[in-house]
Amino acid sequence: MYYAIFGYDVPNSLPLRLKVREQHLARVQELANEGRVLVGGPHPAIDSEDPGENGFTGSLIIAEFPSLADAQQWVSEDPYTTSGVFSHVEVKPFKIVIP
Repeated sequence: MYYAIFGYDVPNSLPLRLKVREQHLARVQELANEGRVLVGGPHPAIDSEDPGENGFTGSLIIAEFPSLADAQQWVSEDPYTTSGVFSHVEVKPFKIVIP
């Protein structure tokens, strides 16, 4: 089943994000290489593809896991979680309807 992972950034998270970004992306890329990622990316803090110093307010990943517990375990070990980029994370089951 797919799960939507909503990560919510702490204020002024950009320096923390940049510090562990490569490690975070490597973990997500592992899921993508296994064909398990539907979509993923950050939420810019302003209405711009490149928010610059404004940074981001969080991230969304929709990926396939065997169970909710597995999705929660995966996110608990992610560098954005362990380094303090995220203030909190929500993981919810996701059902594809469209397309």
